[in-house]
Amino acid sequence: MISGTGTPPFILLNMSAPTHPSRWPRRWFLWIAAGIALRLLFIWFPRPGDDDTLDYLQLGHNLLHYGIYGMGSGADLSPTTYRLPAYPILLATFEFLFARLWPNTWLIAVYLFQTVADLAAGLFLALFARRHLSDHAAEVALALAMLCPFTAAYAGIAMTECFSVFAIALGLYAAGRALAAQASGSSDLPALILAGLASAFAALLRPDGILLFASIGLALFLYGIRSRPAAQRASPAYPRFALRRSLATLFIFCAAALLPLVPWTARNWVDFHVFQPLAPRYADPGEPSLAGARRWLRTWTVEFVSTANVCWNFPGDTIDLADLPPRAFDSPQQREETLALLADYNQNTNLPPWLNDRFAALADQRIHDHPFRYYVTLPMLRDADMLLRPRTIEYDLDVFWWRWRDHPAQSAWAIFLGLINLFYVAAAAWAFLRRRVPWSWMFGSYLILRFIVLGAIEGPEPRYTVECFPILIVAASAALTRTCPIRTLRHDAGISSKLRWG
Repeated sequence: MISGTGTPPFILLNMSAPTHPSRWPRRWFLWIAAGIALRLLFIWFPRPGDDDTLDYLQLGHNLLHYGIYGMGSGADLSPTTYRLPAYPILLATFEFLFARLWPNTWLIAVYLFQTVADLAAGLFLALFARRHLSDHAAEVALALAMLCPFTAAYAGIAMTECFSVFAIALGLYAAGRALAAQASGSSDLPALILAGLASAFAALLRPDGILLFASIGLALFLYGIRSRPAAQRASPAYPRFALRRSLATLFIFCAAALLPLVPWTARNWVDFHVFQPLAPRYADPGEPSLAGARRWLRTWTVEFVSTANVCWNFPGDTIDLADLPPRAFDSPQQREETLALLADYNQNTNLPPWLNDRFAALADQRIHDHPFRYYVTLPMLRDADMLLRPRTIEYDLDVFWWRWRDHPAQSAWAIFLGLINLFYVAAAAWAFLRRRVPWSWMFGSYLILRFIVLGAIEGPEPRYTVECFPILIVAASAALTRTCPIRTLRHDAGISSKLRWG
């Protein structure tokens, strides 16, 4: 609390924060050089491939060459809503530009472009920390971003993670500028538009990218109502004025964020007659639903081992009954019923409607008997596994990383990576608990929404939390430097005094 006035503090826009590279501290260039070296190292030593890369490439290739955003080829080529279009279009463009020059290595051009995007994300996070925390925090944020092995690893993997991290970092930086201007009683229209475009880019990369739009929009509205100079709040008309101005700000942001989604939404309406501004979770309209079987998986999955050994095989491949943990059964009778269902599935490795309905009935029974476990305990355990598990898949390590006797070198490497990951998470958590995170509503709402969404996924993967690292990095920089958000107390006379406030 601040004594002597009823005026709440406002974030001060640090106008001295450098934005041109010529004004960056010299040490920044050393951290950037280290970041470049780390990412080139990942590109030099190839990362594990992923089936999603082939899907993205096929979608983009078909759109570029046949004008159909779909899977398959020839007579089997048909439109799909399977993936959002941003990354497939990018891959197809790079293939068109570089495949003739380097037929077998053209993906290196994609990796280098992803490297630039990841480095730019780190710079935006550092500039955000400099503007809203301190110079020291900015350097720490830059170092944490440049040397983060979990975001850097995706520079050498043709997946959406690098660009998703870039979109989030850019959106947070632009939103921070817009919020600071809003708190001072003015507006920053370019920052609002940039935050909206970053949110649109995130949403066109991955369906969960829409969470950036939700968290920034919520912050703009809530901070807009609360954060106004005292001279304006003293007016009897202030509540209506604050609401109108907040709604106007929110409208500009929403327009910039949602308009880029219109072509994709319109295309889905024309081709499938559905309102689908993102991408469906499972299947195209009209395709058989596997919702029952997936709901059954959500009644017991909590870790990546189950994802790798069961969820990825379901349907399409046999399931080893030994891969089901004891928590998949609530009684001996239910165990026999489950094993019978899986035996029927393993005969043809597909899920016809009658078998999907039997899995749905089993799921309903388990949910009815243990609703708290299904809706609270299991989602929290899945979130914890995705956030804290050593990120073995990016480094091609065994999912059973703890089996030291089978692969001591891999186990040691996984433990080392797990400790680095725990450092980022613990430092960020401490900053939130100590109220050192700037614009904590925006940062916190993004994390809360993301973990709610991730907790509802039946196949947890640690890579789904890579998009949390922009927030973890900024929060950790505040924790490691013991820095509080830069705020200012504005008086009616227009005099402001800068202070640190936790």
